[in-house]
Amino acid sequence: MRDEAKETFSPAVPLRARVRRLAPSMTRCVQAVAEAVVSDPAGCARLTVSALAARTGTSEATVVRTARRLGYPGYRDLRLALAALAARQESGAAPVLGADIAVDDPPAEVLAKLAREEAQTLADTAAGLDTAALAAAVTALATAGRIDVYGVGASALVAQDLAQKLLRIGLIAHAHSDPHVAVTGAVQLRPGDAAVAFSHSGATGDVVDSLRTAFERGATTVAVTGRPGAPVARYADLVLATSAARETRLRPAAMSSRTSQLLVVDCLFVGVAQQTYDRAAPALAASYEALAPRRRNHRQEPRP
Repeated sequence: MRDEAKETFSPAVPLRARVRRLAPSMTRCVQAVAEAVVSDPAGCARLTVSALAARTGTSEATVVRTARRLGYPGYRDLRLALAALAARQESGAAPVLGADIAVDDPPAEVLAKLAREEAQTLADTAAGLDTAALAAAVTALATAGRIDVYGVGASALVAQDLAQKLLRIGLIAHAHSDPHVAVTGAVQLRPGDAAVAFSHSGATGDVVDSLRTAFERGATTVAVTGRPGAPVARYADLVLATSAARETRLRPAAMSSRTSQLLVVDCLFVGVAQQTYDRAAPALAASYEALAPRRRNHRQEPRP
């Protein structure tokens, strides 16, 4: 069993992405400080540790703890990072997201806010994704004798997307959303096979159980999750961390978490197709040709 993953960040990972990813595991007080510095970096950069504690209704110890939780040695280092972030925002290099969607927002405003949120989610995921782990996952899938993919709820849709993409380039891949079928399939995996688990929370019991079984059978295991320190990572040879979703009253976290998961799916698919191009290209052409008559038939059907 793997040791529980420790959350680490490179300087390239945006502060907003750090806060989003760590938010589910933060205490209420630490989260209050983290949200304050992200929402107003310029203002917080001018505050002393005691002033920020007063502003957030917390303590000086909580402010220092938050700075360290976000990957800084101390509060002074966090203030310097906030000042740099504020300067980039003022120059237009890092626009601030708009407010949450309101009940009375018109469609145009909803569209604009969602577009900004989706773009930020993708940017945060791209900035924080471990490209070495991604490359290793691509190789594991490209050389696997069989690939099982797990996910439930919204993540089941993502699992199905990856499996059908891999099938189209000639790989043996199956997506399992039923937990009994998933574990039954995982028992049959062997070294040289691969298993991919999608769980934004990283704590979905059915997904964790399936990946654990695959791990114990010797398959190469990959976890795609918004919380690299979550239980699913204990049974993952490779962890691909996505941007943590920001849940609002009108937009469940599952919607934006799926956006970042689908980016990982596309990266995996393109990488595998590159490594297996001699086999993938003819397989793609064959699947397109097989589906072409169905497309033509639907176009020729008269409208009711």
